[in-house]
Amino acid sequence: MNFNFFDLFWVFLVISSLQPLWQRRQTESRRVQALTGFERQRRSRVILLIHRQESISLLGIPLSRYITIEDSEQVLRAIRLTPPDVPIDLILHTPGGLVLATEQIARALIRHPAKVTVFVPHYAMSGGTMLALAADEIVMDANAVLGPVDPQLGNFPAASVLKVVEDKPISEIDDETLIMADLSRKAIQQVQRFVRTLLQDEIPNPKIAPEKVEPIIEALTTGRVTHDYPVTVEEASELGLPITVGLPRVIYELMELYPQSQGGRPSVQYIPMPYKPGPALPEPKGRPLPEGASLMRR
Repeated sequence: MNFNFFDLFWVFLVISSLQPLWQRRQTESRRVQALTGFERQRRSRVILLIHRQESISLLGIPLSRYITIEDSEQVLRAIRLTPPDVPIDLILHTPGGLVLATEQIARALIRHPAKVTVFVPHYAMSGGTMLALAADEIVMDANAVLGPVDPQLGNFPAASVLKVVEDKPISEIDDETLIMADLSRKAIQQVQRFVRTLLQDEIPNPKIAPEKVEPIIEALTTGRVTHDYPVTVEEASELGLPITVGLPRVIYELMELYPQSQGGRPSVQYIPMPYKPGPALPEPKGRPLPEGASLMRR
């Protein structure tokens, strides 16, 4: 059978269209294998909540992801299917999300009888931090960060709205700002009450010392810093959170299976394998090198 140029072109087009699907299936298979191995090693239920910027189909339009109601439905189902005596390991990589979805997941975590561990390889901000507060142990990379959980009203921090009302005479404040101030006050009270529920523990050995609870609430919910302020491992430990530094290698391998979508030239590139310096390169012709100097591969 003879193939002409157009036949080869169509074969190439079909193969090119099927390649992304094959790669996706292969990646999914590697994810399942990694998760299964980690669950067997830890004898726990492993749940991933990873939000990266993704691209829509072939258009390459960036789509930012965050904690949604759909996420809470899936996580609540996973928790519900976990036996009471099986620990839960939650791997978090998220900028935060909807308060309702976050509170639903957090309440389910604190109600689970067995130990709950949250792993933070890079960052868990806002709602992600609230989920971490629900855990019995927070395991973080040495460079990972958490964030404040102070409420936001639209594009404005609730604490900043209250600051305006405090600093200006009420006669100079419009009705909409006064309404926002009232909502801000309620939002802060609600978040503080919920965080207190997450931190207080009635068991004989509480995960957080009782005298540390109120300082943690004050630091994370009152808007003393900006909403994107990075709470480092050191600062979180000083506050009294149950922080452990050092992640299992398999978690980094799992993160590699959830790559950030890229368009065009990558902004970061490196050789992933450690390699030894090579032999000295021959001296270039022309002007000799200074005595004792050599060109080495780096």
